[in-house]
Amino acid sequence: MRWRYLARLPAIYGALAGFSQCLVIISTLSLVACATQVASLRAAADQGDAEAQNRIGTMYADGEGVAQSYSEAARWYRAAAEQGFAPAQYSLGVMLDEHHDGVDGVAQSDEEADRWYRAAAEQGYAPAQYNLGVMLDEHHGVGGVAQSDEEAVRWYRAAAEQGYALGQYNLGVMLDEGHGVAQNYEEAARWYRAAAEQGDALGQYNLGVGYETGHGVAQDFEEAARWYSFAAEQDIASAQNNLGVMYDEGVGVEQDKEKAARWYRAAAEQGDALGQFNLGLMYAAGSGVEQDYSMAYAWVSTAVVQRRGAFEVLRDLRQEMTPSQLERAAELAREYRESFVR
Repeated sequence: MRWRYLARLPAIYGALAGFSQCLVIISTLSLVACATQVASLRAAADQGDAEAQNRIGTMYADGEGVAQSYSEAARWYRAAAEQGFAPAQYSLGVMLDEHHDGVDGVAQSDEEADRWYRAAAEQGYAPAQYNLGVMLDEHHGVGGVAQSDEEAVRWYRAAAEQGYALGQYNLGVMLDEGHGVAQNYEEAARWYRAAAEQGDALGQYNLGVGYETGHGVAQDFEEAARWYSFAAEQDIASAQNNLGVMYDEGVGVEQDKEKAARWYRAAAEQGDALGQFNLGLMYAAGSGVEQDYSMAYAWVSTAVVQRRGAFEVLRDLRQEMTPSQLERAAELAREYRESFVR
């Protein structure tokens, strides 16, 4: 029997969407043309053109065509933001958000970030609606801002209904858990699907859990394996472990012990305790990998640091191992704990 995750992953911290992509693609321009375009933008920005100011801000934020300077980026974003230009209001909010590292020269303030996110959100700018939802979310929000799950849901929904995948995912989580809204597994699954179909890895994983458990959708192991595989390819460790279990047991896919071991390893090397435990069992049984008690012991003992249920397996393994195997296992375990414990 293998260990699997049958709980969905929680909401993710917002502000994952940072500065808007630079609209000036420097690599495709000659140096002369680049300089000319920068000068033209700056001239327009100096005359108060909000879009030009926003573009100049992005260039300073990304170091595209100019020396990178967050303080200059913030200055230009603020100039555009104060004219009501929503993308600049959002980008200024990102720079002010205290959960962003490396914004040198910019005094950060969650209260100020909230104010600018809100200004952009109220104009219908989906990334700002999402980030505002995160700041208001009682479970993943920030200090210094009055928090409300109900308000978070409102803004997640506003972003979700515009097709913004992160908003769709977080709205799904709120509906799934009944935070700020009446619990509704079917609606949660619909929003996970909307995010998943846009390539959102956590949405794919949570939809996979739904299909495996029949939670919000009709149980369908093949669909579960399909969505787990999409998330696993994007390095979601829980999906990698669960996909490994499905290959291990031949549920929803044709049984393939070698593929199971490969997915367990992928999860294990990301520090996932269940993947480490399950990979250890594969080594102990010689299933999908060459039998190796030392490797089995090392992986299970690494999992023990994070999951107490693995102690019994270690006890059983010790009874099968020679002193030299135990010595090698101890060395490997130290190495794995240093490398693969989260």
